[in-house]
Amino acid sequence: MTWFHQTAALISRPEIETLLDTAVDQAKQRLGTPQVRRALLLPPDITRAHAGVGWMTEHLYHRLTDQEGAEVHVIPTLGQHVPHTPQDNRWMFGTIPEERIHAHDWKNGVVNVGTVPADLVKKATGGVVDWDMPIDLNTQLMTEDWDLIINVGHVVPHEVLGFANHNKNYFIGLGGKRTLGAAHMASATYGIENNLGNLLTPVRRCFNWAENHFLGRLPDMYIQVVMNYDDQGKLFHTGFFVGDDLTTYLEAARLSREQNITVFDQPIHKVVAVMQADEFRATWTANKAIYRTRMAMADGGELLIIAPGVIRFGEQPEVDALIRKYGYLSKDEVLALYAHEADMQDIPHGTAHLVHGSSEGRFTVTYAPGGLTQEEIESVGYGYMDVQEALARYNPETMNDGWNTMPDGERVFFISTPSAGLWAWKDRLEGRPESVEI
Repeated sequence: MTWFHQTAALISRPEIETLLDTAVDQAKQRLGTPQVRRALLLPPDITRAHAGVGWMTEHLYHRLTDQEGAEVHVIPTLGQHVPHTPQDNRWMFGTIPEERIHAHDWKNGVVNVGTVPADLVKKATGGVVDWDMPIDLNTQLMTEDWDLIINVGHVVPHEVLGFANHNKNYFIGLGGKRTLGAAHMASATYGIENNLGNLLTPVRRCFNWAENHFLGRLPDMYIQVVMNYDDQGKLFHTGFFVGDDLTTYLEAARLSREQNITVFDQPIHKVVAVMQADEFRATWTANKAIYRTRMAMADGGELLIIAPGVIRFGEQPEVDALIRKYGYLSKDEVLALYAHEADMQDIPHGTAHLVHGSSEGRFTVTYAPGGLTQEEIESVGYGYMDVQEALARYNPETMNDGWNTMPDGERVFFISTPSAGLWAWKDRLEGRPESVEI
């Protein structure tokens, strides 16, 4: 059950720091660990830094080391994203010593803890896919002795799990190659627009089953925040949820669904989205701008992504090569190729990304990247705009979140932080299939 929560029009940083202390006190009591000797903190990686999870992790680190005398370690739950540099860690986690922050190795640093059987995956996806989902998780997490494991995260609409955080930290953030591949390909085959903003997607149900069957011995808990926009388009905290079970996730996700989904009566013809340079360096992550706006886009419309920090396609060399080879394709095109292309089968999470980043031919995607050429961008199926030209015309410092009318009369919908929400035409939200309990 949820141990406690707080919701308000605004929860300040000092209030959150007090709530973090309360969460540690509750954990010691409820998990039966009055003395915390070794603790593990599992925050998101730098792509979620805007949610304040870095300074929250820093506060927890010092609470546990200074007051509890614990040996505390941190593993950013980066999945197959590029590991943080020491500079990234200092920027995000402040004074936490570098030697206590460990990079997750999704290829060689995992151990198998079990498998979600194919018949359960098939049931959860309504028969769309029928493969096993091996559960390979971070070796340090699963083999070392911990008195307390704290997951920290931001609950927000997500393309694979409906909403991010909760046990996504384990199965995606600390998952191995086989887990990432099976889960992402299942979600892509089921359909990205059937996942976005749904509380319990098929892959989420598979992960919940795996957590119940394989992770019950972990002395763990979840700290989950929800954020909203103010009138100036700035994000602030509105919800803080603490607990150790599915209810904690569901309560946070319901608040996120209420606050983070913008519904339109009519589809939008022009969206301009900005992906922050200090967080998004590849289309792998910057394509959240596509995921979170695709259900709002009109047929024949245009999505412009201004991404000054983007210098590559994939987070890993083999994924980057896969994107460069095939480009972003429709689901039907990808599934036809996947049946016989060995490189697609070898990294199915990368293959799934080709689907997630496609507009399915409904609208155009124009990229204004900081470090990819026009030739490179156009080779994967996107349009190109010079980043300086884009910043001059759609200056993030002067644009307002929401509707803007440009001097020449062009009307655009501007989004300063696409990763913090979901924008959808109401007709695309209605009538979507419900995943099946397993």
